Amino acid sequence: MSEISSTQVEGLSIPEACKVAGIGQTRLYSAIADGRLKARKFGKRTLILRSDLLAFLAALPGAA
Repeated sequence: MSEISSTQVEGLSIPEACKVAGIGQTRLYSAIADGRLKARKFGKRTLILRSDLLAFLAALPGAA
């Protein structure tokens, strides 16, 4: 097994971030637009760091 295949991806595409978070693209883009979720650009690609996604999820309000 190579090192790359056993390494966790840290920069997530929008579809990958949606899958990890369990939310849809519309809500994810809304969180980015509102400044609640930090996104980064690399060329045309929009990437979300796994740590930023986890921090965003942790900051969501608890269910009543």
